[in-house]
Amino acid sequence: MATRLSSLSTLQFEKLKQTDQFPVLFVGHGSPMNAVTDNEYRRSWQALGARFGSDWPMPQLILCISAHWLTEGWWLTAMAQPKTIHDFGGFPQELFDQQYPAPGAPEAASEISRAVRQRMSLPLGLDTSWGLDHGAWSVLKPMFPKADVPVVQLSMDYSRAPSDHYALARQLKALRRRGVLIVASGNVVHNLQQA
Repeated sequence: MATRLSSLSTLQFEKLKQTDQFPVLFVGHGSPMNAVTDNEYRRSWQALGARFGSDWPMPQLILCISAHWLTEGWWLTAMAQPKTIHDFGGFPQELFDQQYPAPGAPEAASEISRAVRQRMSLPLGLDTSWGLDHGAWSVLKPMFPKADVPVVQLSMDYSRAPSDHYALARQLKALRRRGVLIVASGNVVHNLQQA
């Protein structure tokens, strides 16, 4: 894959204004029950979220990368109101009743998609059907319980080499200076009996 390594930082974004650099969060979400159970996982996500608005400014946008949205090609959610996806089974009804009504950001998703395609000639499409899976909403709900920060979810392209994902990440890095909090959610292993 031929990529131009110039950064997205030189592009003018209409919807994403210049800011100080935001952190990137890598969160092991574990069992979906962590979204509703008072435990150290949930409390640590709540404490982390409380730092926004005090230690760090509030993000203009959250770009969430969940281990649960695997696609051919990269996709960004691009709907005004992403649905809450309950992509699991065998859990109590309380978990299925959970909703995370954060707004989407279709215009920002379109700007990001266009910029990546322009800079890297990579296929970064816009999706209007997916929503926010539990890898996204189960950690964002404790961090940002008001659900008032727009969220765009990015899929993981299972057909690409790790080097391609790294090249994309290098481009997305520039969004951290555009008020975008990047949250990556997943685990190295998946064994709910040990979670």
